[in-house]
Amino acid sequence: MKDLLEFLVKSIVNSPEEVGVGEEEAKDGVFNYTIKVAPQDMGVVIGKEGKSINAIRKIAQIKAAREGYKVWISLLEEPSKEKPPS
Repeated sequence: MKDLLEFLVKSIVNSPEEVGVGEEEAKDGVFNYTIKVAPQDMGVVIGKEGKSINAIRKIAQIKAAREGYKVWISLLEEPSKEKPPS
């Protein structure tokens, strides 16, 4: 699943080298995946009205259902490195 998520996200971003996918197994057969991308690629991954990230989630849910478990996918937003206005 981790490889699938990395492939999907790297295919649509401008900085594929900055893509990271974290995996954590929760209880009851649920897996939590965290996707991290470059700040400038957040809009691409989210897409218009969230359509891109929702499509990625749906593909992952279908694969997980076929294999007998559930997934939860979140997009990690890094704080901006810019200084806040004073």
